[in-house]
Amino acid sequence: VQLQASGGGLVQPGESLRLSCAASGSIFSINAMGWYRQAPGKQRELVATITSAGSTNYADSVKGRFTISRDNAKNTVYLQMNSLKPEDTAVYYCNALLTRAITGPVYNYWGQGTLVTVSS
Repeated sequence: VQLQASGGGLVQPGESLRLSCAASGSIFSINAMGWYRQAPGKQRELVATITSAGSTNYADSVKGRFTISRDNAKNTVYLQMNSLKPEDTAVYYCNALLTRAITGPVYNYWGQGTLVTVSS
């Protein structure tokens, strides 16, 4: 199983970016997908998650600015980031909790990370 993230880059404060992350490989179902971020010198933190049913959860710092969505048919999760701030600068990692068969454990997979830099 691989998670391929894309969409990071350098933007100015107030601008927008859209991250994408596609899961591929031997997947039976994906229970939840999400985005986490890690700024230099800080621990990785949750940004947003979304279940297969569409229930979402956001960090307080991004509520009202970021929107997480997913396309279950494409095993893809998106993060629309608006009104970006310098403190949003971080490496963003996608995450998936998934099963690989009709019975069996839930696996936790991470993408490779994509860098978002917000600077004037």
